[in-house]
This record gives sequence, structure tokens and C-alpha cells, in this order.
Amino acid sequence: MVQLPEDRVLPTGFVSDELPTQPAAPKDAATVMLLREGAAGPEVFLQRRVKGMAFAGGMTVFPGGGVDQRDADASVAWTGPDADWWADRFGCTPDVARALVCAAVRETFEESGVLLAGPDPTAVVGDTSHYAGARAALVSREMSLAKFLADEGLVLRADLLRPWANWVTPEREPRRYDTRFFLAAMPAGQRADAVTSEASEAYWSTPQQALADFEAGRCHLLPPTRVTLGELAECGSLPAALAVERTLGKVMPKLVRRNDRWYAVLPGEPGFEEAK
Repeated sequence: MVQLPEDRVLPTGFVSDELPTQPAAPKDAATVMLLREGAAGPEVFLQRRVKGMAFAGGMTVFPGGGVDQRDADASVAWTGPDADWWADRFGCTPDVARALVCAAVRETFEESGVLLAGPDPTAVVGDTSHYAGARAALVSREMSLAKFLADEGLVLRADLLRPWANWVTPEREPRRYDTRFFLAAMPAGQRADAVTSEASEAYWSTPQQALADFEAGRCHLLPPTRVTLGELAECGSLPAALAVERTLGKVMPKLVRRNDRWYAVLPGEPGFEEAK
């Protein structure tokens, strides 16, 4: 019998025991790992999602969320790699790529107050607290990212983002996401906060400490988050992480049930081909 990894056990109740008759179509989503230099090395911004949420309730995650159809608005003022460049990295159409980059910027601002935009292609905004009203309007979907940036005379800084990974939710889960992971350095003069209804707490941590907290049961991590933290831990410094060139492919774990617990198995690991 294949030995399943104990660090891939999913929380009780996270996966339904009933196999869906047909897998749900995954929704495009974006998540951003914000990094800053700390006294003990690079730190990443993490949030613990509110328990009881429909997806990943109680999990510790990076800021992010699903793509809004308005994120594909071609009128968004943009500087940095264009949609074709991002489409090539993520293996999607330029329209989807544009929406993913815009969703990454929008969700990061909504969930942490960090805004990857500036008044011109070479600058980044400082204190974002005076955009609090617009931030709330973005969260409620009363305002689109394109309108917010246009009203404030801001340019989206796609050059501040780096493509990192592409994870797809396993087929047997009812809510599925095709999530592109981005990396970004924390802009100078800004601060990340916990002013979001989706998180019960937010904090900075070295990837190593976050993994130690997971091993000790002080937090819960889904496989994509855990694997990504391990990858970030290997970088050693913020410049090294930003300089990484990654070849991306879709990673979709499979789930194995054993001894009344669900395990996530990754492509290439023992037992993956036999898993459901």
C-alpha cells in the first residue's frame, strides 16, 4: 500500500464523501503572495479565512479570489508586460490573462489594502487609506477596477507582478477554481491590513515559520499554499524570489480516502494515477 503524506491530510468535513456525477467547471481565480524583507529573511502576508465560508473556511491563505467579468475591461490603464505576455505564461487567451492580472490587483487591494498601481508607469502609490471608500465599493461590486483607476488617475503596475504557479481544485470538490498564483514585493509606504470580512486575522510570517505552525497544528494549509510556502522558503531573499523564472503548468491534485481521512496526492507522486 502506498504511504500517503501526513502533511496532505485535509480537515474533517472539507471534502464530501459523495462523488459528483460530473465535475464542476473551475472558475478562474488569482492569488498574490506579498513578500517583504524581515529581520529573519523574507516574510509573506497570510490571512486566516473566516470559519464557515463556502470555500476554504478556517484555512490560512494568501490574498486572492475569483475573477469578476469586469476584470477583462480593456480600458484599464496598464503598464508592464501586456496581456499576450501573461497569456503565454499562463496558457490562456489574452482576454483571460488580462482579467487574471486585474483580478490579482483588485483582490489584493480589497483584502489587504495593498494597491499595485501608481500615478504613472514608474511610481507606486504610498498610503492607500484615502482610497477606503473606493475599496469598499470594489468589495461590494458597486465599482469596477477600471472605473476606480480612471477616477483616481492611476495606472495598473503589471510589472510589479511575477507569475508563480497554476493550481486547479480536484475534480471531486463541489467548488472548483483554476487559480493563478502571482508574486509581488510589498510596495514601500504601504501597509497590509486585516480590514476584510473574509479573514479573522492577518499577519506577516516567514515561510519557514508558517510551515512550522502548520506542522504543529497552529494553522491549516491547503496543498497549494503549503507547497508554495516551501518554494518561497528555498529562495532565501526577496530579490532571489522575484528573479525566479518558472515554467508553469496546471497542477491538479487528486484525493485519496483512507482511514476516514482525505489526502491530497500531487502529480508524479506514488498513488496519483490510482487516485480518484
